Amino acid sequence: MRRIHSWWVAVTADMRALAEDETGDVPGWVLVTLMTAGLVVLIWAVAGPALTGLFEQAISRVSGL
Repeated sequence: MRRIHSWWVAVTADMRALAEDETGDVPGWVLVTLMTAGLVVLIWAVAGPALTGLFEQAISRVSGL
């Protein structure tokens, strides 16, 4: 029982220390989010027409139209 108690104390202390040290990096996350959105828009703009044509070709082959 003593081992479980000491383990629990250590785990809660580690969690408490982690929570206190974690201040977050909001500007970093904002930058990552904006860059990801930019990449999605860029890829969509470049590959969108090709993917649309590929999709329409596949549907026409399957449906026989």
